[in-house]
Amino acid sequence: MKRLCVVDSQGGGIAAAIIKSLKSRYGESIEIWALGTNAVATSQMLRAGANRGATGENPLFRAMDQVDAILGPVAITWPNAMMGEVTPRMAEAITSSDILKILIPLHQENMVLVGSSREPLPHLIEMMMDEPLKEILRNV
Repeated sequence: MKRLCVVDSQGGGIAAAIIKSLKSRYGESIEIWALGTNAVATSQMLRAGANRGATGENPLFRAMDQVDAILGPVAITWPNAMMGEVTPRMAEAITSSDILKILIPLHQENMVLVGSSREPLPHLIEMMMDEPLKEILRNV
């Protein structure tokens, strides 16, 4: 069974939308781990259908060698992003991992990602579900 890790902060809304889409497409044929930077984000992801959930730096470090892909907003790879909830150690754990990262170009930081789409979240999640995710889940 493929195991996906969805990471988010603040209210967990982006990740909750990703998890709902994953569950509607793949049901229980995949396992989803919800890793939040705070308890509210983790709780929202669990409500959306994640199989397991944990909060903080250490669970994120421990998950890096146990999952097949990491999904979330691009800001999870930026130290001090999301109003400081993404710690430098969290960002380093994600970016240093050899695991495939499938990231949505949404963020609140004062950055411009040239060439990225300004599509609404549902469209970005649909794009995420297509090519990049199909490759890793092709036998599911």
